[in-house]
Amino acid sequence: MRFTLRQIEIFVAVARVESISRATEALSLSQSATSTSLAEIEKQFGTPLFDRVGKSLRLNDMGRGLLPQAVDLLDRAHGVEDLLSGRLGYGNLSIGATLTIGNYLAPLIAVNFLQTYPESKINLSVHNTASMVEGLLGFNLDLGMVESSCSHPDLLVEPWLEDELVVFCAPGHRLAALDKVSLKDLMQEPWIMREKGSGTRELIEQALAKQYVYPKIRLELEHTEAIKRAVESGLGVGCISRLALRDAFRRGSLVPVEMPKLNLRRVFHFVMHKQKFQTAGIRDFLKECRAFTAGAATTDIIQLPYIP
Repeated sequence: MRFTLRQIEIFVAVARVESISRATEALSLSQSATSTSLAEIEKQFGTPLFDRVGKSLRLNDMGRGLLPQAVDLLDRAHGVEDLLSGRLGYGNLSIGATLTIGNYLAPLIAVNFLQTYPESKINLSVHNTASMVEGLLGFNLDLGMVESSCSHPDLLVEPWLEDELVVFCAPGHRLAALDKVSLKDLMQEPWIMREKGSGTRELIEQALAKQYVYPKIRLELEHTEAIKRAVESGLGVGCISRLALRDAFRRGSLVPVEMPKLNLRRVFHFVMHKQKFQTAGIRDFLKECRAFTAGAATTDIIQLPYIP
């Protein structure tokens, strides 16, 4: 064999961060050792893997073709190492989740998984859908859990659970006193909305556009809790997952605004790169996700810990 696993590991690290200096930090190597290893594998096979752009490196066509196979090889090698070492775990899993899943479901699922496999480690990061897709395409994430679907041809998308967005306001807001709220009423109000690139934002805008109405966005925020606080203050109306609003509705700090004309249902999905090797750890994490939500057709009936 004309290459080593260490060379493949270095190639993947550099490909992910597009910088030799940043890759050395992740690998705990010297910059010269990293550069030498990368140069050796390119020399051995007589082909560059990167385009050099200033101090940055960009994968060329050969490098892009190699990356999924290199990640696959490393995943399988780690699996062999875990098996031979008798570890009761799966090493490191890199899981990404969009905001609602990342705040309300993924941490609880991760706790259950780590209790079963105590020698595993999970890196759980929370992104919007656009950032999630970027991470999956760059093989920086093993698995994505998203609140909308992804249509990229290189991604494998699997439905998981149904969810519903709800328009809501403060209990003292004028809409809270109305028995029936029309779209005209709603469009007179300022909106507190998620940022662009969010699946939640995309679904709301699509649903409103089908009714030929467009919201007046007063404030954009990246977090559901911040949106809830802004709406509680009376600044405007919001629209986020019913899952994220259950405790606020129960306490009465926020109230739903029922909009019969709007279809605000969506499906949570699992997303993986089609060329990503599905390790035993990923398979068992997916099983844990399904077990956690077993028997729940929608997110609002999932049993979650009570938050007073």
